[in-house]
Amino acid sequence: MENITITPIKTAEEYTTAMNNIRQLWDCPENSKEADLLEVLSILVEDYEKKQYSITPLDPIEAIKYKMEEEGLNQKDLVKYFGSKERVSEVLNKKRPLTLRMIKNLYHNLGISADSLLAL
Repeated sequence: MENITITPIKTAEEYTTAMNNIRQLWDCPENSKEADLLEVLSILVEDYEKKQYSITPLDPIEAIKYKMEEEGLNQKDLVKYFGSKERVSEVLNKKRPLTLRMIKNLYHNLGISADSLLAL
């Protein structure tokens, strides 16, 4: 393998070069200098990808509405998690914030991600 210079990845071109180097190193022997280089390149690529392609969590209300659509639920089905149909309506219309109790209920019973429910 040619001499590879390790630097932070800042551009798409540098990312492409790093990915090509990773492909060349992919089948290298474990515990070799090439394996160490592969690990370092992978860390740099992961860091670049996190910065360039970060995925922000859904808005909490959008996450709830998505789950409702996915599961075929209506507002009446959420009463047991919110306390009343009025509260369901108020929360879904963003007139009332989610409480910690509501967040816990939605997380534990509907499997809505805590990241999404706690997003600001």
